[in-house]
Amino acid sequence: MPDTTLTLITGRSTEQGTGISVGKDQAEYQQATTVLELSPADMTRLGLQEGDRVKLRTRYGEVTVVCRQAKLPPGVGFMAFGPASSALIGGETHASGMPDTKGFEVELERVLA
Repeated sequence: MPDTTLTLITGRSTEQGTGISVGKDQAEYQQATTVLELSPADMTRLGLQEGDRVKLRTRYGEVTVVCRQAKLPPGVGFMAFGPASSALIGGETHASGMPDTKGFEVELERVLA
């Protein structure tokens, strides 16, 4: 699979919100926050199947998550807020008090079993 760069958007998801209500140490929350959603076109182009593991990397850190298909434009990925997405986000706030959580670039690499 060719390595690729994606624009990552992070935010709330229904599964992540439900997971918070049962506890962040519970499997529901852990699973909801370790999923990368990709467009059908990107899944096909990269030779990925639902449930494949991918490594995401920024200059701040890297994480391994599973991918699934979602209604997104090509070149854009989505992850729910959580420890995995936080590991990819730097601490720079540009004087806003809030780090960049939307529209930053990540490198994606398939993890072979």
